[in-house]
Amino acid sequence: MNLSIIIPLLNEQESLPELHSWIAKVMKENNFSYEVIFIDDGSTDNSWSLIEQLSATNTNVKGIRFLRNYGKSQALHAGFAKAQGDVIITMDADLQDSPDEIPGLFNMITNDNYDLVSGWKKKRYDSVVAKNLPSKLFNWAARKTSGVKLNDFNCGLKAYKNIVVKNVEVSGEMHRYIPVLAKNAGFGKIGEKVVIHQARKYGSTKFGMERFINGFLDLITIWFISKFGKRPMHLFGALGVVMFLIGFLSAGYIGIMKLYKIYSHETAILVTNNPWFYIALTTMIIGTQLFLAGFLGEIILRTKNNEERYKIANEINI
Repeated sequence: MNLSIIIPLLNEQESLPELHSWIAKVMKENNFSYEVIFIDDGSTDNSWSLIEQLSATNTNVKGIRFLRNYGKSQALHAGFAKAQGDVIITMDADLQDSPDEIPGLFNMITNDNYDLVSGWKKKRYDSVVAKNLPSKLFNWAARKTSGVKLNDFNCGLKAYKNIVVKNVEVSGEMHRYIPVLAKNAGFGKIGEKVVIHQARKYGSTKFGMERFINGFLDLITIWFISKFGKRPMHLFGALGVVMFLIGFLSAGYIGIMKLYKIYSHETAILVTNNPWFYIALTTMIIGTQLFLAGFLGEIILRTKNNEERYKIANEINI
C-alpha cells in the first residue's frame, strides 16, 4: 500500500464529505493505493455517523472513535499504530490542508529519501495578532531549542516513512514536536515543503491562544527530555552536588572565622546569629533535594509509564 492518510478530527461533520471526495480524486489521479484513517477524538456532532457512511461505500475508509476527547497527540498515536502504508500522511479535517499537496509530499519521501517532510504554510489566512505573530515566535523558539530547522512546527500536513511513525512515541501534547521526536529517535533527514493554507470553510477552530502557552511549556519539556531524559542525574545530581559543596564550604568558612576570632580574642557573634549561616544551610538543603530529585528520576525511568492512553469505542475496517 502506497499511502496511509491519518486525519484526527473533532466535530467536523460539515467538512468530512468534501474532504473525502477531494482525497479520493487526488488518489485516483495519481493511481495511489491508499487508506484513509479518520480518528474521531470524542466528537459530539454527527462526525462518526458520516465516517460510518463513508466506510460503508468505500473500502479505503477506516475509522477509530474515542470514548471521549483525548487530544490530537493521542489521536495521531492511534492512527500511527494502525497505519499500513509505506508513506504516512497526516492532515487536519477542517479543509485548511489541501489534499493536492499529497503527491508532492509522497515524492519527497519516496524519491528524495526524506524520513519526514513537514508542510510550511508560508502564506496564512489566520489573524495576524491572534495567530501569525505568536506562531512565528513559537517556531523561532522551537528551532533554536531543538536544532530542527523548520519554519512551521504547527502545520498538521506532514509526510513520514512508515518506520518513522512506528518508532516515535507521541504523548501528552507533543504532536507539534514529532519532527524533534523523530530526530531524537535517529531519523535525521527532515525536510520541508511550502504548502497552501486555505481559510477555514466550516465551523470554528478548536485551538485558542492557550495552545501557544502550552506549546512553549511542551518545548521546555522536550528540550529537557532531549538533553537529560535518559540521564536526569546528570542535571539534578550535578546541580545538587555543586550547591551542597557551596553551602558546606560556606558553613565551614563561617565556623573557621568564628574559631579564629575566639583565638585572636576578638568579638565574635554566635554562628546562629550570622545570616550567612542560614543561607549556607539553605543551599545545602536545596543541593540535597536536587540530588535526590535526580536519583528519583533515575528510578522512575526504570518503571513502566502509566500515562492514561486513549480508549477506543468503535473501529471500522481496522
